[in-house]
Amino acid sequence: MKIGFIGLGNMGAPMAVNLAKAGHEVVGFDVTGVQPEGVSIAENGADAAKGAEVVITMLPNGSILRNVANEVLPAMHPGAVLLDCSTVDVESARAVADQASAAEVLPLDAPVSGGTGGANAGTLTFMVGGPEEGVEIAAPLFEIMGQKHVHCGPAGNGQAAKICNNMILGVTMIATCEAFALADKLGLDRQAMFDVVSTSSGYSWTMNAYCPAPGVGPQSPSDNDYKPGFASALMLKDLRLSQQAAEGADADTPMGAHAMALYQQFVEAEGMGDMDFSAMLPRFEKRGRS
Repeated sequence: MKIGFIGLGNMGAPMAVNLAKAGHEVVGFDVTGVQPEGVSIAENGADAAKGAEVVITMLPNGSILRNVANEVLPAMHPGAVLLDCSTVDVESARAVADQASAAEVLPLDAPVSGGTGGANAGTLTFMVGGPEEGVEIAAPLFEIMGQKHVHCGPAGNGQAAKICNNMILGVTMIATCEAFALADKLGLDRQAMFDVVSTSSGYSWTMNAYCPAPGVGPQSPSDNDYKPGFASALMLKDLRLSQQAAEGADADTPMGAHAMALYQQFVEAEGMGDMDFSAMLPRFEKRGRS
């Protein structure tokens, strides 16, 4: 397949490299001018999109996605797939999908889970919204870049699945960190805490697979001085998207709203945006009840 790939950052670059290693012709563009191994570099996004059967985007936010769509859609041929793997607001995803459909391009919103490690290893999970025809065309690419893709329904549903998932993730990480901090103050050994909770009703991904307590459970960013991983600034971005969507849908999400407020304090007031989102644990360790 000829693939255009726009957005060659920490996530996009390894995804593009994996596609190139699998034998696809990948033409990329990024405003920074980077050139990942095996990827030809175009002068702009439109040139990267010309003649491509699939154009993949991995971009920071919905505003940039809309601008890129304005640039690349006129260069794409009818029946091609615009596959956006960014995490953006549902409104932007659906607006770009409508624009693509009007241009007879098949739109897919397919945000990912798995972080930079998953991007490098080709083990991402894709949450996909858009037409079945587009999913069938992109399926072989999902298999190269990831280990699983789930078709969640029409345009925008991929983003909806991602922000709902990450709202749960943010809330449960805070609860896990609070529980460890409480256990410390009650004199409960962290290993004993993990051994009980990881096999009891408190079981969760944040406890069992990504434990925020150093030296407990499988290797995680807590064992590497809380280097991300998944940066707190990115968790704040996703929680903000969840609350923006909740407001638009008139959904009551008090735990999501409180998690967003805590990460906003952590990132913006305490300057911890570059730390892993599990670094909430040392924050709670230092705090009292007030």
